[in-house]
Amino acid sequence: MSHHETDFQGDIHDAIRTAVEAVIPDATVIVGGGGGHFTIEVTAKVFEGKSMLQSQRLVLGAIAHLMKGDRAPVHAVDSLRTHAS
Repeated sequence: MSHHETDFQGDIHDAIRTAVEAVIPDATVIVGGGGGHFTIEVTAKVFEGKSMLQSQRLVLGAIAHLMKGDRAPVHAVDSLRTHAS
């Protein structure tokens, strides 16, 4: 795991989970990783009938604010998996 400088205060795993659940309320979100690099797995009904790219864009859009700026807490999403429930 690499080290990534950030000014973020709090639990970034919870922040990612909360941001995704705010956009996809029925989502089950599993977040792993650290040091700016994360893995995210999301299961939700909203993904039914959507392409993988459409589903991943929903998730990435939800956490975009956590990825902005030089000292953002999320430097990279190393793995993003979405599943329809």
